Amino acid sequence: MPPLELFLTALDTLRANKIRAFLTTLGVLIGVLSVILLVSLGEGARQYLAETFAGMGSNLLQVVPGRRETKGFGAPPVGTVHKLTREDELALRHRATTLDGVTAVVNGGATVRFQNRRRDTFVLGVGGRFDEIRQMRVDQGRFFAEEDIDAHRRYAVLGRTVVREIFGDENPLGKVVKIADSEFRIIGLMEHKGTTLGFDMDDLVFVPSTTAMDLFAMDGLSNLLIRARDKVSIEPAIEEVTDILRRRHGDIIDFTVVSQDDMLSTVNGIMATMSMLLLAIAAISLVVGGIGIANIMLVSVRERTREIGVRRAVGAKRRHILLQFLIEAVVISLVGGLTGLALGAGLIGLARLFLPTLPLRLSIDIVGVALGFSALVGVLSGVMPARRAANLDPVEALRYE
Repeated sequence: MPPLELFLTALDTLRANKIRAFLTTLGVLIGVLSVILLVSLGEGARQYLAETFAGMGSNLLQVVPGRRETKGFGAPPVGTVHKLTREDELALRHRATTLDGVTAVVNGGATVRFQNRRRDTFVLGVGGRFDEIRQMRVDQGRFFAEEDIDAHRRYAVLGRTVVREIFGDENPLGKVVKIADSEFRIIGLMEHKGTTLGFDMDDLVFVPSTTAMDLFAMDGLSNLLIRARDKVSIEPAIEEVTDILRRRHGDIIDFTVVSQDDMLSTVNGIMATMSMLLLAIAAISLVVGGIGIANIMLVSVRERTREIGVRRAVGAKRRHILLQFLIEAVVISLVGGLTGLALGAGLIGLARLFLPTLPLRLSIDIVGVALGFSALVGVLSGVMPARRAANLDPVEALRYE
């Protein structure tokens, strides 16, 4: 019997038992739907993180105090760890040839007050080129100049959320606010940046890095943010930064230089592991669906024993019987898979329409994986019933009641 005829026979069998076919395909449908939704969520989250990192700026490096690597012989002895300082920032700026910008960063939190209004927010002490390096532009006024930082001036640049909550529709430029009970004059307003990795980038107050160290009584910087000249210069920049700071810190590497690619690679590794875990969880539903198909196909073999005997008696070979039941199992699985795929695509489309912030991404790879799984489930669940049908003795099958 030609394969096309076997396929059409399988469809006729499904049409003859619609309720049973639907209940059988339900397990595969749910499994494929789970694979589509969970893997799409994982892939969407990975792409969202990649785009977020790209939006932070290109060719970025970050220097943080303390040695993060535990292997090797360069770990600093106890008591010899140096803080990152303003002098380190200036040394990198003046000596490094592979860098396109260096800015200090000081992290802190404080209460911002204006008249009878107040807001607890995150305060960033930064260098003069922070806005350029981090691709955060000033919408009104200006950002800090180097003389502001050298002079420890009490200037502030506000994010849009802080402006809205404290000043409303009033123009805050030139006004004086209190940050941690110290007076600061507002010289600039940042343009709207939105949310990044769940953090409101507009709910920030920027002050000069030297002023932030005075404000928070800190004797060192939180980190140094660096931009390499181009993508090719990243590795040479890491080596040059490491060499300059090592010499300044008594020939000890008591800091860590991390590239943007390193951070993204770590995130991608975590997301890949989570995607595999989600796929494994979803695959359990497919396994359950496969067990259901195998069970129904075994029942079908028993119900159609006389039919198998008749077919064998008129010349059908074992491989024809084997293929017939195997194709039936695959068709049942693929019908469930295609239905699950259609439902998954529809739900993803609705989610993008009503929940645009939810990171869902349906790709051809995901579709291929889902349909491949459903076909594999059909083959595996159909092998045992098909072999059992093919091995029936024709004479005993004709006698079966």
